[in-house]
Parts: sequence; structure tokens; C-alpha cells
Amino acid sequence: MKREIMTTADGSTTIHLPDWNEQYHSKHGAIQEAYHVFIKMGLSHIPITTNALHILEIGFGTGLNALITCLEAKNQNRKIDYCGVEGYPVSQEEVLQLNYATALDHASAEAYFKTMHAGKWEEKLLIHENFQLIKEEKMFDKIENKNEFHLIYFDAFGARVQPELWEVSIFKKMYEALKNQGVLVTYAAKGSVRRAMQDVGFTVERLEGPPGKREMLRATKNN
Repeated sequence: MKREIMTTADGSTTIHLPDWNEQYHSKHGAIQEAYHVFIKMGLSHIPITTNALHILEIGFGTGLNALITCLEAKNQNRKIDYCGVEGYPVSQEEVLQLNYATALDHASAEAYFKTMHAGKWEEKLLIHENFQLIKEEKMFDKIENKNEFHLIYFDAFGARVQPELWEVSIFKKMYEALKNQGVLVTYAAKGSVRRAMQDVGFTVERLEGPPGKREMLRATKNN
């Protein structure tokens, strides 16, 4: 499938798939979307404690969400253990064309980003003293974690092009992977997605969406 690097509305880049008319991040602003959905509505929603926060990302992709979370861990002096799951890793050639390090304007962003992508899959990487990353190459339906994560970033391709990633069977795995009171955030807001989340036991909120989207969803595990 053809893949192109494109510049989004906030000046940050993403990968565009012309055959699907789909992007890894919003064309209305890749960095803006990531901060709104995953930091503002996700990370900032979880109270800071002395224990490490465990985050699961569904769709590691370009590594943008991991990078901004890594920067937040540094800025907030907050310990984070991050697991990024990806079925089809982005190539190093594509990584080199992404401008997140310069667009984020942080002194350490480039070094962190390079370390994330240069590190081996299936091995824990200490990016800095507060941020540990493991990248796992596998399909989402192979996730078997139980009661492990405080927060899930659900950033799969949209239901329009990959509906099988937004079904009850997948959200059941997400529910089981979360600790009690754990939270899942996603850019998606479709009624079918919300109902699938509710079917497995999540309490679901509609929230203000990122630029270009009216709403997004946040789901909480209560049991």
C-alpha cells in the first residue's frame, strides 16, 4: 500500500495512506490532536502518585504519542512505564522524514525520539529516568494482559477502514488489561464504538474533540 509523508495543519507531519484516504494522525494537526486526546483527556486525568503509571498504546505507529508522553514525564517529574503495541512498524526511512522533534521545540525531543525508534522491539528501553518504553510487535487481538495498565491510548486506524479493531472482542481485551478505575481514551466518537465499549462494562463519556472533530470518547473501568 502506498504511503506518503504529509504536513498537517499545525505544521507537524504524519503518514498518509492514499488508498484508504487515512492518516496516522489528524490532518487538522498531528501534535495538537495527540496532546488533546492523550495528554489533556488521558494522562492529565490520572492522579499523580509516587508509583509508576503504566500506559498501553494501541497503535505505536510513528511514536508521536510516546514522545509527547515521554516529555510530559520529564516535565511533571512523573514515572511512566509505556508499552506500545504495533502490528506493522513504521520504517526507519519514514521515521527520518517526521518532524516531531523540531516541531515540539524541546531540547531533548530529538534524542528521545531517536532512542525510541533505534531501540530493539520486545526489549525495555530507558529513555530517561522517568520514562521506560517497550515496543511489542503483534496484532491487537493477541494482547492478553490482565489488570496491568492505568491508562490506554487507543489510536488504531479508524473504524471506516479497519472496523475489526473497534469491535466488542477488542474492547473486552482492553477492559481486562486495565486496572480497576483504569481509563481508555480515543479520538473516535462513533455510536457503534461507544456501544461496543459499554457492552464490555466501560462507563463512557463524550468529551470535546481535538481540532477538526466535535467529540471524542473516554471510557472508565468500574468493577
